[in-house]
Amino acid sequence: MADAGEMTAAALRPPLKWAGGKRWLAPHLAAIWAPYRGRRLVEPLCGGLAVSLSLAPERALLNDINPHVINFYHWLQAGLATTLPMRNEAELYYQHRQQFNRLIHEGRAATATAAELFYYLNRTGYNGLCRFNRSGEYNVPFGRHKTLHYLTDFSDYRAAFAGWQFTSKDFEALVLDPDDFVYADPPYDVQFTQYAQGGFGWDDQVRFAAWLAGHPGPVVLSNQATSRIIDLYQQLGFTLTFLQAPRQIACNGDRTPAREVLAMRNVKRDA
Repeated sequence: MADAGEMTAAALRPPLKWAGGKRWLAPHLAAIWAPYRGRRLVEPLCGGLAVSLSLAPERALLNDINPHVINFYHWLQAGLATTLPMRNEAELYYQHRQQFNRLIHEGRAATATAAELFYYLNRTGYNGLCRFNRSGEYNVPFGRHKTLHYLTDFSDYRAAFAGWQFTSKDFEALVLDPDDFVYADPPYDVQFTQYAQGGFGWDDQVRFAAWLAGHPGPVVLSNQATSRIIDLYQQLGFTLTFLQAPRQIACNGDRTPAREVLAMRNVKRDA
């Protein structure tokens, strides 16, 4: 039986809207994760936490190169509650976006105020995007939501995150234990507008794949099944399976399923 902390995590929805989030994939991953659930879960690119909250590990190392995402999670661990005015209005949105970018330029991006603003901008901005320009400024436009629900008390996440460590660094700087279970979800191998200052190009995809291949413990990666992603992981000895993913963003209105690949190494169902 799951303990109280695990049930709390599994019952929670991801606190952020996330373009390309993998909540749909969680049932597939749960069967792979089940034999390893006593181990530490590591997500080197954790994003919106859909997978971690679904799998509900007791211990986790959750990293993301975007420091604003991790700052928000740090404040959730501290029991964030907010009185920030939050309404689905363009004028307020752009005022808060300007204030958030001002905090970045003033070196105050790690504050509770920055975390509150980031949450509001994420919920209210366009299509769950998280995008920054080359100056490091958040530049997502106002969204088109008919109605929005905002949380003001995040105390439930404090309990769920109790055994989780959050960091913001390059994935190669992470210190892994040999038996860590690694789930990796890098940006899709498609043209992508900057998620973090510096971006994530093909050289990063190759570097990331080589880093994953060097881990002696179980590794599962998901990405869009482009030909070069398939070739890359096959050459590194991963076992590949393919799924149909719901298309999360399509500027031309196309909602047809995208083909997704799961690449696995060192995974056994009877671990």
